[in-house]
Amino acid sequence: MAKARREVDMDNPRKGTRAAAGQNDTNKKSFREQLGALKNLPKFFRLIWETSPRMTIANMLLRLFKSALPVTMLYIGKLIIDEVVRLIDVAGERDLSYLWVLVALELGLAVLSDLINRGITLMDSLLGDLFSNRTSVTLIEHAATLDLAQFEDATFYDKLERARRQTVTRVVLMSQVLSQVQDMVTIGFLAAGLIAFNPWLILILLVAVVPSFLGESHFNERTYSLSRSWTPERRELDYLRYIGASDETAKEIKTFNLSGFLASRFKELSDRYYTLNKSITVKRAIWGSALSAIGTLAYYGAYIFILFNTVMGVITIGSLTFLAGSFSNMRGLLQGIMTRFSQIAESALYLQDLFDFLELRPQITPPVNPLPLPRPIRQGFTFENVGFKYHNSERWAVRHLSFHLKAGEKLALVGENGAGKTTLVKLLARLYEPSEGRILLDGEDLRAYDLNDLRHQVGIIFQDYVRFQMTASDNIAIGQISNILDKARIQGSAQKSLADLVIQRLPDKYDQVLGKRFDKGVELSGGEWQKVALARAYMRDAQLLILDEPTSALDARAEHEVFLRFSELIEGRTAVLISHRFSTVRMADRILFLEQGQLKELGTHEELLAKNGKYAELFLLQAKGYM
Repeated sequence: MAKARREVDMDNPRKGTRAAAGQNDTNKKSFREQLGALKNLPKFFRLIWETSPRMTIANMLLRLFKSALPVTMLYIGKLIIDEVVRLIDVAGERDLSYLWVLVALELGLAVLSDLINRGITLMDSLLGDLFSNRTSVTLIEHAATLDLAQFEDATFYDKLERARRQTVTRVVLMSQVLSQVQDMVTIGFLAAGLIAFNPWLILILLVAVVPSFLGESHFNERTYSLSRSWTPERRELDYLRYIGASDETAKEIKTFNLSGFLASRFKELSDRYYTLNKSITVKRAIWGSALSAIGTLAYYGAYIFILFNTVMGVITIGSLTFLAGSFSNMRGLLQGIMTRFSQIAESALYLQDLFDFLELRPQITPPVNPLPLPRPIRQGFTFENVGFKYHNSERWAVRHLSFHLKAGEKLALVGENGAGKTTLVKLLARLYEPSEGRILLDGEDLRAYDLNDLRHQVGIIFQDYVRFQMTASDNIAIGQISNILDKARIQGSAQKSLADLVIQRLPDKYDQVLGKRFDKGVELSGGEWQKVALARAYMRDAQLLILDEPTSALDARAEHEVFLRFSELIEGRTAVLISHRFSTVRMADRILFLEQGQLKELGTHEELLAKNGKYAELFLLQAKGYM
């Protein structure tokens, strides 16, 4: 919410509206840029082909057959009418066999056309679903390769949001492009008949459709500009819609009576978007009607020309129906092609958002020739003048950090909120890259080791761990997902974290779905969830274990028991513990006290008390609370 509030000043709409006219002019896409966006289509269809080559070929063949049917049926209709006129003029007995052959042939083509249409719809649906599934999987997999720092950047989130929308909304683009090709082939067949009669009809046809096409292109540009410039605001609208009606926020909304505030905030922002969109929509309707009228006049001019030639005996009545039908069909097809071209160009512009996201690359990458991670770690981790500041921030989160974490040592991090404790452990796990300085592991730069191998050897549980709406078994297995079928390991990890006592009380034990999102799900208390989350740390056979305040929902006695058990179970492994309770951190071998991102004190509990510094001051202050 804070980010959204920075981008949109809700108390001053004129100041905060990013999608004002000036912003739209900045983001406006020209017709040339729309044409340029079509370069995305080959890449798009390459993805479709890779999804299912056989379905893609079947779809294209069906459309090719379909494109030849309209002109064939029109020509047979012409023959039927000419045959009927001939039979009317025949004196005596009439032979109707040729007429019935023509009617049967037209009936067969009508049935075939319906079957092909259903086949095309089926192929579009199946291929579209497969493509949507494939791109969603690709999006998930690619997002996993990107850096944690990227996910904490608002601009990145805008890209991610736009890309996520494309996985489900761009499926129709496939059908549009294939329909475009199909209609162009159909027009080729129909045009041959019109040109043979009078080439000027083609020119009249262009006059009928080009103005409408230009109008659609213009307003598609305006719509795209508005939608793109409002990405942050639409994310805020989605967020307000979610927190306004969610089981996770219901308690606070009722307790603090927030419904009116959230509804008002949503209404103000959505009304502003509605007003901007309404202006474009109304102008589009007015201009579209005027330009469409031009096309209608041109069509009827051509129709009158054909009728005149029929009356003068230049063409037959059958030819009249063929030409009128061809001209009408071509007008509809051309208008559809022109309009669809604008839609395809617009969709291709949006499609760029997906490709832009997929082209993002992480800044933290493994070296070309990575070193194998030492097993076991012998010396430990060394911070040499390490500093880090977040993207778009002038303030250093941590700076001038220099200390050594010995192999097999239990180090506690202590400091007030915002001191940099979580940033430090993220640097240790190489979720962040230092802005300055370096981190060594057994004397080698951390960046020299294989990234996946390093993270595999680090088990970390954060304070804001995710409560996955899955089974208890899956929630624990997440700590080492490759062992999701290893029930013995899962149950052993639950016993170590004391989560088994919680799970045994659940109706379906380890198969019980946790959380209330799904049917028959059971919600746990904060302390119970934390025991499940801690079990994830035990699932991973890591050399370095990090607990970043994961027991904050437990009372002091329960937290002490958990950490005591943790210390016993990780004997011989390196561990970093973060807690605000000094009675717990005193169990560590050494304590590192951070203040404003810098190392203030480092030593054992007894050494820091003897220093009578900031650590001793806060320890005694907290101890008084228990007296």
